Amino acid sequence: MTIPVVFSALGLRMQRIAIKYIESFEYKTQALVRFFHARMDGLILGWIGLMLLASLPRILFPATPVHGMQDLVEVMLPYGCIAIAPILGYRLAAAGFPHAPLLQRGGSRRFNSGKWRQLDPHDARMQADFGPTGFMASLMVGMLLNVPFRAMEFLLAVPAMNSNAPTWGTTIFHIMAADVCLMSFLYMVCFVLALRTIPLFPRMLAIAWGVDIAMQFVIANAVAASPDLPGDVAMAVNDLLHGNVRKVLISITVWLPYLLLSRRVNLTYRQRVAIA
Repeated sequence: MTIPVVFSALGLRMQRIAIKYIESFEYKTQALVRFFHARMDGLILGWIGLMLLASLPRILFPATPVHGMQDLVEVMLPYGCIAIAPILGYRLAAAGFPHAPLLQRGGSRRFNSGKWRQLDPHDARMQADFGPTGFMASLMVGMLLNVPFRAMEFLLAVPAMNSNAPTWGTTIFHIMAADVCLMSFLYMVCFVLALRTIPLFPRMLAIAWGVDIAMQFVIANAVAASPDLPGDVAMAVNDLLHGNVRKVLISITVWLPYLLLSRRVNLTYRQRVAIA
């Protein structure tokens, strides 16, 4: 057998393997999307159970003394808000955007613009690449996992405190809890928009990224303005905030080109295809 024939056979084999892998990946992500549509109530119950178990040690053993019910409520309230925020984001977005709406963007007319050809929403849905599967499912999983990751990071990094703590302590506890609540709410809204193929999704995710970065600067300014802030605490908070900004920038670097250039994203959320 000649060398060109060997390489040709090898190329065909690699092509078959690649096609088989892509088909398998697409099938798995389709199953994952169906799971999200059918099992979100179960995931919500699991999230509530996780937050109860994870926050209980912090509530039972806070960093400041508890002298009465008011002190206990001050400790519990931020954890309750963190548990409720993503559920509220999911419920509000799900109520505002029902399953499989026949969405239109700029009317149902067809038009050409630059490198893109606009499709009728019905025609877009008939395309094989329409839907939040493939790599879009990976992005959705990332947004969903961001909620417990941010919450667990808060639980591990910030001790529970009430008004008996120094001002800098309550500032850190409350503002970082507020950050987790806000971002959990926004990322869950983005998740619903992505899952239900709402055209607003790419812009909403860009807004969430921007808010996420801005909140780190808000936290830094609020903590820095707190009186008698210990130097080691300031350094720890600074490292944590830098880490949060770095993670958002990595997400933007990885996913922004995909959101702008992907055929699936443009078809699903912008109802357009590239002009050949």
